[in-house]
Amino acid sequence: MIAPLRGLLLILMLILSPVSGWLVLGPTTAEAQQPPSAPDYSRWETIGKRAVDTIDAQRASTSAFEIMREQLTEWRSVFDAARSVNTNAIAALEGQLRALGKAPAEGEPEEAPEITMQRKELNDQLAELRAPVKKAELAYSKADELIRSIDRIIRERSAEELLERGPSPLNPVHWRAAATSFATTFEAVRSEIDIGLNSKVQRAKLAARLPVTAVLAVIGLVLLVRGRFWTELAVRLVRPHSATSGRWIVGFLVSLGQVIVPYCGMLLLVHAFNFSGFHASTASAMLDVLKTTVLIFLIVRWTALRCFPRRGENRLPLLLEHEDRRKGRLYGGGLGLLMAVAHFVNTTSQFVHAPTEARVIALFPLMLGAAVLLTRISRLLALHTRSLVDDVGADDASEVATRTYRQRLVLLLSKVLIFVAVAGPVLIAVGYFKAGFGLMVPTMSSLLLLGILTILQRVIRELYSLAVRDRAGAADELLPMLLGFGLILASVPIFALIWGARVADLSELWVNFRRGITIGDLNISPSIFLTFAIVFAVGFIITRVIQGTLKNTLLPKTRINTGGRDAIVSGLGYIGIFSAMLIAIISAGIDLSSLAIVAGALSVGIGFGLQNIVSNFVSGIILLIERPISQGDWIEVNGQHGTVREIAVRSTRIETFDRSDLIIPNADLISGTVTNYTKGSTVGRVIIKVAVAYGSDTKRVESILRSVARTHPMVLMNPEPAIIFKGIGVGCFDFEIRAILRDINFIMSVTSDLNHDIVAQFAKEGIEMPFQQRDIWLRNPETLVGAMGAARARERADGETSRGTGVPQGAQQVGVDGSTGAWDAER
Repeated sequence: MIAPLRGLLLILMLILSPVSGWLVLGPTTAEAQQPPSAPDYSRWETIGKRAVDTIDAQRASTSAFEIMREQLTEWRSVFDAARSVNTNAIAALEGQLRALGKAPAEGEPEEAPEITMQRKELNDQLAELRAPVKKAELAYSKADELIRSIDRIIRERSAEELLERGPSPLNPVHWRAAATSFATTFEAVRSEIDIGLNSKVQRAKLAARLPVTAVLAVIGLVLLVRGRFWTELAVRLVRPHSATSGRWIVGFLVSLGQVIVPYCGMLLLVHAFNFSGFHASTASAMLDVLKTTVLIFLIVRWTALRCFPRRGENRLPLLLEHEDRRKGRLYGGGLGLLMAVAHFVNTTSQFVHAPTEARVIALFPLMLGAAVLLTRISRLLALHTRSLVDDVGADDASEVATRTYRQRLVLLLSKVLIFVAVAGPVLIAVGYFKAGFGLMVPTMSSLLLLGILTILQRVIRELYSLAVRDRAGAADELLPMLLGFGLILASVPIFALIWGARVADLSELWVNFRRGITIGDLNISPSIFLTFAIVFAVGFIITRVIQGTLKNTLLPKTRINTGGRDAIVSGLGYIGIFSAMLIAIISAGIDLSSLAIVAGALSVGIGFGLQNIVSNFVSGIILLIERPISQGDWIEVNGQHGTVREIAVRSTRIETFDRSDLIIPNADLISGTVTNYTKGSTVGRVIIKVAVAYGSDTKRVESILRSVARTHPMVLMNPEPAIIFKGIGVGCFDFEIRAILRDINFIMSVTSDLNHDIVAQFAKEGIEMPFQQRDIWLRNPETLVGAMGAARARERADGETSRGTGVPQGAQQVGVDGSTGAWDAER
C-alpha cells in the first residue's frame, strides 16, 4: 500500500527538492556490507551461498530481500567491471596469433619449431589473461540470476498482497475497533501534552523561548494563510491579460510562490514547535508528516490553478468557459485536500500501529469523496473534447467526425477516471482495500503528473516563443514539440513508480538497456549506437559544409556549366555520406563479419524486392556521370515538356510549362527516348505553317513571309530563314516558315509575334486567308418541291383547326421531313 504514495512523494521531491530532501524512499545498505573495489571471491562465495539459502527458504521479509538484492547488485557491478580487465592485452595476443596463422593440420607440411614454440607461449599467456575474465563472468552470471530470483519473489508477494482480502469498512463489527484505535491515539497525544505541561523543566523552557516561538508561529501562520493571495496579486501585476512570452514566464515563476510561500510558513510553524522545547514524540512525528501533507495539498492546488486559470488566455490548457474553470479549481483543490488527508491518515496510522480496520474505516470516506471529484473532473474533460470539436468548425466534417489524437486521449482519460471512481470504492467496500487504494491513489497521482506535464509543455512553448520572438506560430514548430515529447518520455519512470514499480525494477531495466542486445557475436548497446550516431552526424555535417563551399564559392569560378557543377556536388555528397557511414561503423567497433551470412541471405530477397529502386539509383549515377540532361535543360519525355529542376538519387523532377512538377524515375530517362532541346546550346528551330486562299500570288506570298521572318530580332540570319511552298491543299496553298532562333526557350513568344506580323502584312497586301466552304448539290430537286407543297397544304389545314382548339395561329407542328415537332408560336 505504500508503493502508490512513494510515486507521489517522488513528484514532490522533483518539484521542491531543496525543501524536501528529508524524504526517504527506501532502505540503505550498511557500510560493512559494501563489496570491495576488486572481486573478493572467497567473500563472494559466502554471500552467494547465504543468498541461495535465503531464496530457497523464502522465509525472509520483503524488506530483507530488498537489502539482499541491493548487496547483490553492487557485487554484480564489481564483477561487470572485472569482466573488462586485460582487454587490451588479450586483443594484442589475439592479433599476434592471427599474424602467425593457423597451426598446420594433419597431413600438411610442418612449420618451423620456433613458430610452434611461439604460438604455444602466446596461447599460454592468452589463457592466463582470460582466466580472471572467465571467473568474473561466472560470478556475474550467478549474481544476475540471484537478483532475478529475488525480483520474482517480490513480485509474487506484491501480487498476493494486492489481491488479499481484508476487513470491509461497511461491516459494523469493525467500527468499534476503529473507534477504540482513534481514541487511543488521541489519548496518547493528549497524555504527552499533559505530561509536558506539568513538567517544570519544559514549562521553564517554554516560558524562556515563548517570545521567539510566538514570533515564528505568527509569521508562519500569516505566510501559510495569506501567502497564496499575495502571490496571486503579484502574478496579476507582472502578467496582464495580453501578456507577452517574457511576462508569461515571469508570471509563471512568481506563481510558484503559491507553493513555496505557504510551505515556508508551515516549516516555520513546525520549527516554532520544535524550538519551544516542548517534548512530545507522537506530536512531533505527526508534525513531520503534516509537512508532507501540506506540501501535497499546495502542489495539487497550484496545478489546478494553472490548469483552470481565473483569467482567459490566448491558449488555455483546457477549452472551458469561465464557470467551468471555476468548478475545475474547486474540484482540484478538493481533490488535493483529500489526497493530503489520506496521506496523513495512512502514514500516521503506521507509526502509531493502528489496526487495519481503523485505517480502512478512516480512509474509506476520503476515497468516496475523491471518487466524486474524479467524476466531476472527468465531465470537465469531456466538455473540453466537445469544445475542441466545436473549435474545428463545421466546414471540416471529417475532422469533427474522427477528432484528433489528443482529443481521443483526453476522452479516454475521462472514461478511465469514471471507471476508477466506480471501481475503487467498490473494491474497498467489499474488502479489497489494498487493491482499491492501490487503484485510486496512483490514478490521482497520475492525474497530478499529467497536469504538471501540461504546464511544463506550455513553459517550453513560451520559452521558444521568447527565443524566436514569434508567439503565434510557436505551438506548431518542431523543436518545442520534440522537447515536449522528450519531457513525456522522461516522465515514464515516474509514472512507473506511481503505479507500484520499484526503483530496483527501473535500475534493472537500465542495466539491461546499457547491456544492449546480442545478435550472433555482435553486441549492440546504447554506447555503440551513440558512437555511431555522433560520428555519422559529424561526417554528414562535414560533407554538407564541403558541398556548400564547392557550390557557392569554388565551382562558380570555374568554366564548368551548371549541370556539371551540380553533378560534382551530388557525387561528392554520395561519397561523403558513404564514407561517414563506413567510418561510423569502424569507430563504433561493429564487426559486420558476424552478420555476413544473415546479410547475404537478406540481400537476395531485398534485391528482388528493391530492384526497381536499385535500377533508379544506378540510373541516377549514370545521369550524373554522363550528363545527357542537366539542371535547367528543356526536355521532352513521354510527350511531356518541361525544365529539369532537380536530379535526385531515385528520380528527376521536371517543371512543366504550366508550373506543375513531373516526377520521372531515372530508369525511364536512361532506357527511354528523351528529347533535349537545350543540350549544348539554346539555339533551336521554329516551324510556322501558313495557308493562303486559291488565286494568291505564291511568289508574292513567299516574299512577304521571308520579310516577316527576317525582321524579327530572335531569328538568326545564318542560316537564313527558309520559306517552303509545301503544296496545294484542300481549299488553300500551304507554306512553312523555318527559322533558327537564338534561344529556343522563346519559341512561343516568337511564334505569336510572327503570326501577328503575317496577318498584318497579308491584310495590307490584300492576300486572302482561306476559309472552309462547302457546295451542296441536290440530285432530285423536284422531290423537294413536292414535299414543300404538301407541307404548306397541311399548314393551312392546321391553321383553320387551331381556331377551335386554342392553338396560336402561325404555330408549326409538322416539320418538312414529316416528323412531329413541338409547337413554336411566333411572338
